[in-house]
Amino acid sequence: MRRLQSTANKSRHNRLYFISQRQSVGRVLPWLLALVAIIAAGLWWYFAPDSIPRPLKAMLPASPKAAPALYKWRDAKGGLHVTDIPPTDRPYETVRYDPNINVVPTVVPPPGTTR
Repeated sequence: MRRLQSTANKSRHNRLYFISQRQSVGRVLPWLLALVAIIAAGLWWYFAPDSIPRPLKAMLPASPKAAPALYKWRDAKGGLHVTDIPPTDRPYETVRYDPNINVVPTVVPPPGTTR
């Protein structure tokens, strides 16, 4: 009889332990899912800012990938260069641009010429 009671107590203890473990997983899981969603949204904002819907994009700060810095500088012969890496041996100007605006003017050939 005593063995039967001790076996029943052990199985009851195991069931209670399993239930408490399941409840703690139930508390942690929503927080873990929220953390994963926040990390995924941050990576989406950083690596693919152009694919974010317009209303959401208006509320977020600009991603560094959305408008990278360009560096304008002149070489020894006076030629103008624009690069994404600043030169180390000469002065340069940092230029920011909006990639949604066409920076190249439309070229219309003068009247009377053909292409």
